[in-house]
Amino acid sequence: MTDFDLLVVGSGIAGLTAVLRTDPSLRVGVIAKGPLERATTMWAQGGVAAVLDPSIDTTEAHLADTVAAGAGLCDVDAVRVLVDEGPELVRGLDAIGVRFDRDGQGRLLLAREGGHSAARIVHAGGAATGAELERALVAAVRSRGVTIHEHAFAVDLLVEHGRCGGVRTLLADGRVVDLRARHVLLAAGGAGQMYAVTTTPVGSTGDGIAMALRAGAAVADLEFVQFHPTALHHERVPKPLLSEALRGHGALIVDVNGERFVDELLPRDQVSRAITARMNDLGVDHCLLDVRDLADFVTRFPTIATVLADVGLDPTVDLLPIAPAAHYLCGGVLTDLDGATSLPGLWAAGEVACTGVHGANRLASNSLLEGLVFGARVIDAIGRGVDTCSMTGAMRALDEPRPPWRTPALLPVDPIVGHQPSVDRARADLQQAMTLGAGVLRDARSLADTASVVDGIDGLPAGVAGWELANLRDVASALLVAAAARTETRGAHARRDFPSTDPTLARRLVLS
Repeated sequence: MTDFDLLVVGSGIAGLTAVLRTDPSLRVGVIAKGPLERATTMWAQGGVAAVLDPSIDTTEAHLADTVAAGAGLCDVDAVRVLVDEGPELVRGLDAIGVRFDRDGQGRLLLAREGGHSAARIVHAGGAATGAELERALVAAVRSRGVTIHEHAFAVDLLVEHGRCGGVRTLLADGRVVDLRARHVLLAAGGAGQMYAVTTTPVGSTGDGIAMALRAGAAVADLEFVQFHPTALHHERVPKPLLSEALRGHGALIVDVNGERFVDELLPRDQVSRAITARMNDLGVDHCLLDVRDLADFVTRFPTIATVLADVGLDPTVDLLPIAPAAHYLCGGVLTDLDGATSLPGLWAAGEVACTGVHGANRLASNSLLEGLVFGARVIDAIGRGVDTCSMTGAMRALDEPRPPWRTPALLPVDPIVGHQPSVDRARADLQQAMTLGAGVLRDARSLADTASVVDGIDGLPAGVAGWELANLRDVASALLVAAAARTETRGAHARRDFPSTDPTLARRLVLS
């Protein structure tokens, strides 16, 4: 007998949306790595993009903006699903108590962000949209009476007779148990902790993608890691973001010698590349953002001012240390338009998934919308009796050639006998190697050097720290293969040795 009809791994917008859409009569379980409310969604500062005012915007325009940002790799059918179904779902968030920012007449305040041709971004609490969404979703889920395993770690997927039948899980009390389910939804977020400098929380270790890889499910687009150019260079984790709005208001980027070297208003990926190149040339780990001449800084940017004060920086006096930070993984577990993966019984939604929506570069504020839309679609498909994937959306890439790749050694639950390096030291080595060799700028040699570090991580002890590192290793290994195979520069993937876009590579690279 199965424990659950649906078992959800992750408690962000994709996973909790799915829970709330499920028939209350079904047995539903949630595995949360920490407290239910501490999902990556909570850290999202940006808003949700959707066409909520047809008098000033159209879904065709939203689709066109998304496809343009994706640099030739968006699946247009998936983007169509996103922009058509998104508005109704966003409006429906009112029913669970999400408090979006409104004007004095109660109308939603719509903002415009980079890459968008119209004002279509709804925010909550200014730059606290993710926290507000998570608050409301968690409150609604707790009222549903579903089984919630908090402070639990999903170790591996259970695969029997070619089907995913549950998740091996380390519970908060230290027991490792097999939670069985008719359907498993991966909604476990991304893998930003592959990098030494990241805006993602310490738990973003690619657990869902790594489990899917080990289970034989197809993944794609892992080479496209979006970096934010102006994260505060500080020991604080996640790295605080210094908004692009600062540069829009006149903030300047300079190197450690005080020299300007880039047009601050260029697109995000170009600014990240310029900063990284200058840091490499000077052999330093940061550049500087000069906001000293911005009038009324505290009034205009109160959230950022608070963050700076917390770390002892005065924007009226100090140059602010910055470095590009890993921000969002555009690829993940390959899905069709319903969120079904290539492994029957396994579904994926949110950052862990590759729906084809983002292509080679995510359009700002589409990520929360993607989790909302495809989390809902998974439940609708299960309700219709769908059990296996269809060749729709990004799943059509299964027909494309695949780069050769060998899965690293499978992760056991029992402790490994033999070499057991310091997990903390090995994790730091992996993060540093990935930042230097597979970060904003890459080439064949840097990728090969990084692979030698990543592939050398083995003999890990059992337990959360060792399992997280093994997951980072497995995802990083796959990313490096994809990045080496994509011999071009496209979107968030920049090759120094192949600086141009190759039309023959306008396709997804699938690993499984």
